Amino acid sequence: MALRVTLALGFRATCYAVMLWMALLAEARPAPRLPDLVLAHVPYVPWVDRWNYALWTLAYLPVALLLLKEDASRFCRYTVASGVLALLRGLCILATGLGPVNGADVNAGMDAASRMRAFFQLVSPVDVLGANTPHTYLTKDLFFSGHTATTFLLLLYVWRFQGLRAVMLMGHVLVVASVFLSHLHYTIDVIGAYAITFTVFSLFEGNPRALLAGEPVPDGGVSRARAS
Repeated sequence: MALRVTLALGFRATCYAVMLWMALLAEARPAPRLPDLVLAHVPYVPWVDRWNYALWTLAYLPVALLLLKEDASRFCRYTVASGVLALLRGLCILATGLGPVNGADVNAGMDAASRMRAFFQLVSPVDVLGANTPHTYLTKDLFFSGHTATTFLLLLYVWRFQGLRAVMLMGHVLVVASVFLSHLHYTIDVIGAYAITFTVFSLFEGNPRALLAGEPVPDGGVSRARAS
């Protein structure tokens, strides 16, 4: 099982790195800002913007580790699904080309050297949280919302565990609220995140209706669900 967990984490880390590279490619392209009816009525809160990545980490990491302790097999499936979700997000970012929600399009025309420097800073946990690097280099990684998608996917995977469900549901709501209050994403990015994440979860687990209804779902993912 330790090997499975290591391989799953390695797969996810690789997918995340590929997603970041695709997001940085999109940063270099000029892109338009979209009108957003919801954000027009939601106040921008600077301190929420400054700390939303820290909030995401606090809402996400402890529950993920508890899932590993509770059900390592389910954690592995969740981790691989997270990697696939990251790849899909990178492709969507490249395909959509949305402009920054806030401020000017400062990264348009980013050269290869700047992209490489940004990439290594973004994969560094110290720079991401300490130097707040995403606010500098990721202004157009918009469709779909990673904050929403990652916490929603984890919520779906821990749904059968009532204690973890309650904690993760609260964390997810706070993270999504921070996305709006920091004007981090357009509303369509959040809506899209729910749709794509639930699709990925359904493909991996095969029986989301039973899970959401509180029924026990046997391990084994899509193959067992189809076999039944």
